[in-house]
Amino acid sequence: MAPSHTSVFTPMAAKLPPEITESGLKAILADVEDNRVATPVGKGQSGLETVVADAQSHGIPLSIVVIPGNPGHDSNLRDLATEVGKQQHGTVVVLSDDWVGTYSDSISRVTLEWAEDAAKSKQGNSVEAARIFVGRLEEPESVSWTAITLVLLAITVLATGGLYWVKARRAREELTPAVAAGRPGDADR
Repeated sequence: MAPSHTSVFTPMAAKLPPEITESGLKAILADVEDNRVATPVGKGQSGLETVVADAQSHGIPLSIVVIPGNPGHDSNLRDLATEVGKQQHGTVVVLSDDWVGTYSDSISRVTLEWAEDAAKSKQGNSVEAARIFVGRLEEPESVSWTAITLVLLAITVLATGGLYWVKARRAREELTPAVAAGRPGDADR
């Protein structure tokens, strides 16, 4: 009997950073509930509160969590952001020394990752990373997909109409010489 093989690409379960225990997660949630910012003691609390207030003034319900060091995998930060987002709602950014993880119930993953990329590798300067992240979220969308879709639709309609007009014109031109030549049987039509 041949051995059975399971897939080597089994998805991993969501994991919080190794240093975040269940009680640690509860403490983070309580800290975020208080002022939408959870940081280790003395880690830029007031600066991050200012960033949160700025984001909220631009319509972004933001929560910021800072964890010291870097976890085993950067995806742990996204998992932590998702856990906080389930309770807090809005947009959550989790910052470590060099990595960023995010969750949002209103901002697309593409936009979040674009903002994350700019905020990475700030050597633990969480206030600077948060400002960069929010700055990216506040930028107006440079590409209007609605406008692009409408332009492409208009081009398609014009091309279709133009092809119809060309075919109709050719058909008339082919018919006109036959009528002018007075072919037998043409008058009967």
